[in-house]
Amino acid sequence: MNEAETVETCVRKALACMREHGIDGEVLIADNGSTDGSQQLARDAGARVVHIDAKGYGNALIGGIRAARGKYVIMGDADDSYDFTALLPFVEQLRDGADLVMGNRFKGGIAPGAMPPLHRYLGNPVLSFIGRLFFPSAIGDFHCGLRGFRRDSILRLGLQTGGMEFASEMVVRSTLSGLDVREVPTTLSPDGRSRPPHLRSWRDGWRHLRFLMLYSPRWLFFIPGLVLMTLGLVAGAALSFGPIYIGKLGFDVDTLVGASAAVVIGFQAVLFALFTKVYAAEEGFLPEDRRVRKLVDIVTLEKGLIAGGLLALAGLFGLGASLVHWQTRSFGPLIPSESLRLVVPSATALVMSFQTIFAALFISILGIRRSKETPIDVAASAAEEAAQAVSLDGDVSRESSKA
Repeated sequence: MNEAETVETCVRKALACMREHGIDGEVLIADNGSTDGSQQLARDAGARVVHIDAKGYGNALIGGIRAARGKYVIMGDADDSYDFTALLPFVEQLRDGADLVMGNRFKGGIAPGAMPPLHRYLGNPVLSFIGRLFFPSAIGDFHCGLRGFRRDSILRLGLQTGGMEFASEMVVRSTLSGLDVREVPTTLSPDGRSRPPHLRSWRDGWRHLRFLMLYSPRWLFFIPGLVLMTLGLVAGAALSFGPIYIGKLGFDVDTLVGASAAVVIGFQAVLFALFTKVYAAEEGFLPEDRRVRKLVDIVTLEKGLIAGGLLALAGLFGLGASLVHWQTRSFGPLIPSESLRLVVPSATALVMSFQTIFAALFISILGIRRSKETPIDVAASAAEEAAQAVSLDGDVSRESSKA
């Protein structure tokens, strides 16, 4: 979009690279609404230009990928920051069987002034680290704009994001789908344009981080929830028998209430992780997790209702015990340090019982299978219809000959 100062240079470099190495290919410009004459400059330099109506980095790229005619696609920004004369390492890895080949600017070299310090020392390293932590990926530069891939492999992923987070989505979805993802060093030079870049550091950085979190229910919900629930259970169990002193610090029923809240919140987060996993697998956003599927198959609606019922009975029993305790005080004023040790755990069990019952019902709803007609089903149905038609025609012909 509006790269009149550099688009010709990029096109000519890419064409020269293909001529030098005997690569049969094309240069495709996915134009996202340029108003500076970039389109004609690109055509004059030898590129094919396609117009992409939907605005945004991801929309422009997926539109270009769909319009491309080659078996492999190498994508890059048209600002002359990437070296389009050095694409052979990407091609070689693709010919060797890779589905996605990422460039790594930190290994290849970043020229002075090519990347703002905020991006070089904070944004890219932190987001790439989070990407490697959340997903089983060894990619060191999640956001390198120069990358190559098999066109059919990437289109099968059904990438959805329309903004800058498209760069992260491609790596994450490829990794989760088990594609062969590799990395080669590449260089980054200062871009050749005089206008500011389209990238907005904090806005687009947050969009990348948000995407990484939403695609990892384990780190977004499960692990924080499990930690919180475990801490709450340990603290609550200890405080149910009496106050605890660590030096001059005393922990009593006030801390018990906080521990109860931690248990409820943590349990809810763990349930949300399970909900998200089941829903995302059913809708195709994430690959099916065998462990989650096995858990859902084991923990049936009936078992969930039984577990919730047992928790409810435990809670009611505790509340009954608290009423007995109140009776011993002639239903008069109570000492909170005594009464709350019964009421808080009982109320917590009662709340978790309803959470368990509702979760069992909701997971059962999410697990309802919808019939999905595959291409094989369609072909089989068509063949069966054709056979029936031929048989019917034969019967009609025989009846006609008899007449």
